[in-house]
Amino acid sequence: MSVVVTSIKNKIFEIKLNRPEKKNAFNPEMISLITNAFVKANSMKSISAVYLYGEGDCFCAGADLSWMKSMVNFSLDENIKDSEKLFDMFYAGLTCEVPVVGYFHGYVMGGATGLAAICDIGVAHNETKFCFSEVKLGLAPAVISPFVLAKMNFNKANEYMLSAKLFGSNEAQSSSLLEYVGDSNDCQETIEKLLNRFRKSGPQAVRETKKLIQKFQHSKIISLKGETTKVISQRRVSSEGQEGLSSFFEKRPPNWVGEKN
Repeated sequence: MSVVVTSIKNKIFEIKLNRPEKKNAFNPEMISLITNAFVKANSMKSISAVYLYGEGDCFCAGADLSWMKSMVNFSLDENIKDSEKLFDMFYAGLTCEVPVVGYFHGYVMGGATGLAAICDIGVAHNETKFCFSEVKLGLAPAVISPFVLAKMNFNKANEYMLSAKLFGSNEAQSSSLLEYVGDSNDCQETIEKLLNRFRKSGPQAVRETKKLIQKFQHSKIISLKGETTKVISQRRVSSEGQEGLSSFFEKRPPNWVGEKN
C-alpha cells in the first residue's frame, strides 16, 4: 500500500497520509507523492476541493527523524536540494487551485504544522496536540515558517516556534492556525458541510477566487525559498542538530540541557 493514498469521492479529491506505523512522518517518498497529489488536483477540472487527512492515531509527526539524521552524510548543496523538495510540497499545497480542507487529530508535530498552515480550512479534534518541536532537537522551523506565518497570528507563532511549547486545538484555533475544533462527530459533520458547500459552488469561480486571494496574501512566500531551505540544511549538518537528533533516538536529554532541567 502506498504511503500516500489518493481517491475521488463525490467530486472531492482525498489525500490520505498512509504511514501510520511511523505516525505518518514524511520521508522523501512521501514528500514527492504529496507534492504530486496537489499538482494533480490542479488538472482535475471535475473536482470541487481537496480533503487532506492522516491514517492511524495521529495526523502526522512531522519529518521522519531517521531521514533527517542521515542527511549529515550529504553535502550542504545536497541538503539544500533535498530541503527545496520539502518547500515545494508546502508550496504545491498552498497554491493548489481548489480549496484544501484538512482534518487534524492526535499529534501535528514539526513540519506537519506546515501542512496545517497550507490548508484553506483546518478542522481539528479537540484533543489534538500541536508543536513546533524543532528547536528542542537543535533544528529550526525554517521551511515551514513562511507558510505558518502567513496564516497564524505572528505573536503566538513567535512564542510557539521559539519555545517549542506543546499547545492544543483551542490555542491553535485562537491563533488562526485552525478554523474549527470539536469532537469526532462535530469534526466530521463540519467537514461534510464544508465539502458540500464547495460541491454546490461554481468550480471555476472558486478557482478564480482562490487565485485572486493568493495574489494578495501569499505573493512573497516563494521569494523565501532560498533562505529557509539554507537554514534547515545548515541545522541538519550542525553538531547541535546532530546531537539533538541523536539524543531523541537514545531517549536522553541533549547535551545542552543541564541536570537541573
